[in-house]
Formats: sequence, structure tokens, C-alpha cells
Amino acid sequence: MIDIATRVWNHRWKIDPVVRSLIDNDFYKLLMCQSVLRNMPDTVVTFSLINRSEHVPLARLIDEGELREQLDHIRSLSLTRGESTYLRGNTFYGKRQMFRPDFMEWLENLRLPPYHLERVGDQYELTFEGTWPEVMLWEIPALAVLMELRGRAVLGCMGRFELQVLYARALTKLWEKVEALQGIEGLRLADFGTRRRHSYLWQDRCVQALIEGLGEKFIGTSNCHIAMKRDIEAIGTNAHELPMVYAALARNDAELRQAPYRVMADWQEEHDGNLRIVLPDTFGTEAFLDNAPEWLAGWTGMRIDSGDPEAGAEAVINWWRKMGEDPREKLLIFSDGLDVSRIKQLHGRFHGRVRVSFGWGTYLTNDFRGLAPNDALAPFSLVCKAVAADGKPTVKLSDNPMKSLGPQGEIARYRRVFGSAEGVAQAVSV
Repeated sequence: MIDIATRVWNHRWKIDPVVRSLIDNDFYKLLMCQSVLRNMPDTVVTFSLINRSEHVPLARLIDEGELREQLDHIRSLSLTRGESTYLRGNTFYGKRQMFRPDFMEWLENLRLPPYHLERVGDQYELTFEGTWPEVMLWEIPALAVLMELRGRAVLGCMGRFELQVLYARALTKLWEKVEALQGIEGLRLADFGTRRRHSYLWQDRCVQALIEGLGEKFIGTSNCHIAMKRDIEAIGTNAHELPMVYAALARNDAELRQAPYRVMADWQEEHDGNLRIVLPDTFGTEAFLDNAPEWLAGWTGMRIDSGDPEAGAEAVINWWRKMGEDPREKLLIFSDGLDVSRIKQLHGRFHGRVRVSFGWGTYLTNDFRGLAPNDALAPFSLVCKAVAADGKPTVKLSDNPMKSLGPQGEIARYRRVFGSAEGVAQAVSV
């Protein structure tokens, strides 16, 4: 087991890569990428960094030259022979050869496209533009780089003994969380913490703790590289960027209204079983369910990712009943801002009524709250979103208006077209 504190102390020379592999990425990115390559390979999409926590001055904390070195290093990465063999031959979600030969050939030749970086005040403007299949793979590693470099800036001011104490306390905190979850009957939990992790090594350590501490209750990780390394399940389905881009490309209101369901129809052509998970909140869960076609009721489950998770889950359960489905046979995945207390609360309310699973993210892989002076390592809300498609702005309404994205005029139009209420604003911590 690597002594992370000693490694942090010793590895202060250039360049210590934050991202070590092209598949040090979330598994759902690869699944979505294959779908996009098939259905919209020439669509030009722009992704942009958005720091929702403006009190964290990234441009003052992170040296621009060091950031460029890390981003340039990512552009040099390509699939290794072992990684290609793993993706081509491994079984994912019970299916062999999940990735088509044409997609694998494309991925084996991929280098990520250029980026644009500019300092504006105390923040960075970081954008990626290119064909959708290529540029979409920037999102997760870009976030991981910024989160880890911010952490390194704080750790660089600590002494060797102080670092040892910091990581000893963090390990204790992590294991106490694992112990608190051990007694939950029927728990199913996965690591979803790649994008806002403290570091790659710390995410890997968190996965090791879950393997040892939770056993079969731990069902896998979203990080494809760690899944390969640890010989565990790679977990992930789809994300908001699919309906956001499809909707931006709609030529009129009628096409816009159908865009979220067109995404699902394209997805259904490639995937079945536990990969048929609906993410209903991109333009409001209530509006999505009100207009959803009957065939979506036959899908395996839904992921609850914004707003009040209990209210969202109850709405989904009621919809399944209305559609003649037995909720006890359906899967609900919770993935928004989870920590131990919320996991316990949600599991207690819904276990037995539906099949319940949890995607545990930032508060698993980056919970250093209260461990550094001035709480300088506390996690914060940093995202990288698709903001334009073929020159047209994207929109995300969300069940929490604090997470809404897009020009105000387009947000108003989307609310009118989808019939989405604004919802109740909730503070966004991560």
C-alpha cells in the first residue's frame, strides 16, 4: 500500500501526472462516446469549465504553467495495449464486447483535441471545442486536474510530519464512514468520485477501503482505469450532456420537446438490462415524466441527481405505478451530494419499495473537511459542461434551479416548451 503522505512530500518535481491513462475516466463517458460516434459523429460541441464556488480562487492557487503541463500531458495519452485488450474483451454489465470494433479502432487512434485556457481575474476560463466524440472525453480529466492541482497547492505548504498526520486523519475518517455503512442490510453502493477527487491515489485508496470494508455491498467504481486495475465492475450509464446537446440541435419547439426521448430511443438500440437507466431531471423530472412515452416504463430504472431526492424518488415510484409497473422490480440510483447520513436516510425510506443503489462521489473521494488549516482542502463545486452544439447554446434546467445552465432567454423558452416549474432552490456544495 502506497504511503501517500511520503509520496506527496517526495513528488514535488515536474511532471507528476494527475491523469495517468486515457481510461482514467468515468465509464459512462466511454458508453456515451460510443453512442455519439454512431449517431452524431460530426456535431461540434463546446465544453466549458464552471466554478460554482467563486470563493475558491483557482487562478491564484494553481500556476498556469503547471496547469498547461498537465493538460498537455493528457493530450499525449493514448490507449495502451493492455487497456485496449481490457475494453475489447472484458465483460461489462454481463455483456461481452460491449464496445463495437469500429469504436475501439477509433478510440485506439484518439488523441484529445486542443484546449483554450485563459486567466480572468482569480479564475480560469478553460474551454474545449471539437467534434463531440473527441471533445466529450475532456470533461472528467480536466476536472480531476484542477481539483488535484488545487489540493497540491495546499499540500505544498505543509511539512512532512503535518502531511503524515493529515492523511492519517483522512484515513480514519474514511474508515469510520465505511464502518457506519457496514450494518445496512441490502446496501448497494458504487464509487462515483472521479471528477472531484482529491487525487488518483486517494480515489484508489477509497476503493480499496470499500472493497475490504463493504464486501458485496460495494458493487464497483465509475473509474474505468481503477476498475481494470482492481478487477472490479466498471459502473455507469449516461449523463445530462446527451439530452442537452440533442435539445440544442432541435430545429423547432416540437423537436425540442421530443429531444430527451430521442436520446433514450438511440440508447435503447445499443443497450439493455441495467444500462437502461433514465436520467429524467435535465429539463425537470416532473415535466419529463408527464410527457414520457409508455415504452420508457419498461426500462430498468432511473437515476435521481438533483433537487429533493426523496420527492424525486416518490414522483418516479408514482409514475411507475401509473404505468402499470411494479416499483419493487425497478432500480433507483441516488447520486447527488451523498454522504453517510443521506445514504442511510434514503436507504431507510426506499429499501424494499424499490431496488436502491447509491453512486457516492465527492464526499467519498475528497472529504478532507476540517483536516487542513482554514479548511483549505474542503471540496467545492466545479463542473465542466457542454455549453454549445453546432454554435447553438445548450440548456440545463435541473430540479434545482441553482444548477440551471444556459442563456436566460433560452431557459425561459425551455421552461415553456417542457412545462417545467422552476423548482425550489437548494444550496450546491459539490
